[in-house]
Amino acid sequence: MAWGSKGESSAASAGGMSFIGNEVTITGNVAAGGDIHIDGTIEGDLDCRSLTLGASGRVKGNIAATKAVIGGTVEGTVSAGTLTVEKSARIAGDVSYENISVDIGAKLDGRLTQRGASAAELKLVGGAQA
Repeated sequence: MAWGSKGESSAASAGGMSFIGNEVTITGNVAAGGDIHIDGTIEGDLDCRSLTLGASGRVKGNIAATKAVIGGTVEGTVSAGTLTVEKSARIAGDVSYENISVDIGAKLDGRLTQRGASAAELKLVGGAQA
């Protein structure tokens, strides 16, 4: 099948997957309509549908993604609907999420905020009664 033909896959037509290798450094903001896998460095803000930041990946800026798997280093805020923080991850900045999974060994230095959670939904469990 030829490139750009009517039969191209839905992933490709929705933006596809972009890779940034460990030998690449991008200075400036990056916006991707599809999925992005980073093993290199981005010095700027990143906005994408789905992010995979490999263990050697580094972002010095803010991240906004619908889904993010962080295995590398982030110096900035992270905002994701579904966020997975792997044990090799290092995040220095505030994190907002709808759903989160953090592996043992991951390092987070910042505030964690669950989007959509109201104060009325949060309850203290096992606290001393006054």
